[in-house]
Amino acid sequence: MASKKKVIITCAVTGAIHTPSMSPHLPVTADEIAQAGIAAAEAGAAILHLHARDPKDGRPTQDPAYFRPFLERIKAATDAVINITTGGSPTMTVEDRMRPAMAFKPEVASLNMGSMNFGLFPMLNRFKEFQHDWEREYLENSRDLIFKNTYQDIETILRRGGENGTRFEFECYDISHLYNLAHFMDRGLVQSPPFIQSVFGILGGIGPNPEDLMHMRRTADRLFGEDYQWSILGAGRNQIPLATMGAAMGANVRVGLEDSLWIEPGRLASSNAEQVRRIRIILEALNLEVATPDEARAILHLKGGDQVGF
Repeated sequence: MASKKKVIITCAVTGAIHTPSMSPHLPVTADEIAQAGIAAAEAGAAILHLHARDPKDGRPTQDPAYFRPFLERIKAATDAVINITTGGSPTMTVEDRMRPAMAFKPEVASLNMGSMNFGLFPMLNRFKEFQHDWEREYLENSRDLIFKNTYQDIETILRRGGENGTRFEFECYDISHLYNLAHFMDRGLVQSPPFIQSVFGILGGIGPNPEDLMHMRRTADRLFGEDYQWSILGAGRNQIPLATMGAAMGANVRVGLEDSLWIEPGRLASSNAEQVRRIRIILEALNLEVATPDEARAILHLKGGDQVGF
C-alpha cells in the first residue's frame, strides 16, 4: 500500500451485535445515538458508522423513521461523514437492510462481502442477566444462523446504492471476501479506490491474531496493489491492539461500541468518544496525523455532505 499522511478514524456508535443489558453506555434512543455520534466526531472521528435501535427495548431496526432524528441532529452539529449500515442485523432480509441507505443516500454505506456464520452466542457465557426477552433469544439463535450476503445481494446493493452516488465501506470478515470484492471490481461495479474494512475476531470470520492481520494485508496487496484504502476493525478486546498494529502498517482504524464495549481489561468504555480519544492518542504517539472529515472525503472520493438525502 502507498503510505499516507492522514489516518481516518471511523467510530461505529451502536451496531447490532451487543444488546442493551451488556453496557449502560450503549446508545439506544435517537437522542443517545446523536449525542454519542457528535461527541465521537468532536474527539476526532472523521466517519460515523450508524445503526438504529427501537427505543422501547433496544432491538436493532432498519426502519428509516428511527434513523432520521439522529441523522439530522448529527449533520447539524458536525461535518462528519455519515456511513449508514446495509448490514443491519444478520436476522434481517437484504431489502430491510437497504431501507435507510436508499432513503437517505449517504456518502458512504457499509457492505458485507460474503455470507457467513455469525456467532454471537459465546456472549451468553459472559452475560447472564437481560432486561428484555429478545436479547437472550437473539444471541442463542446465532448458533443456527447464516448472515446472508449472496453475490446477487451484493450486486443489488452496489447497483442501487451506486445510483445515489453512495460509495461503500467493504466489510471483509475473511480472505474470501477480498476475492469477492476483486470479482466485483473486475466487473466494473466497484470504483477505485475501494475502502476495505478488515474485520477480525467475529466467530465465523478470520481470527484476531497478528498473523491473520498480515494475511489480510498480503492478500489485499496482491489483489489491489496500491489502489485501495485499508481500515482495521478488531472485535472486543482486540479493538485497540489490532488498530494499533494496522495503523503502524499504514491502515485507517475503526473503534466504537458496536465493535467493543471495553476501554481496557475489566473496564467498560464510558462512551464512544472515550475509545476515539484512546486510539487518537496512540496514532499521535506513532507520529500519524488524524484525518478531518473533509480530508476523509478527499481520500475516499466521496460526493460531499451536501449531496445526501437528510
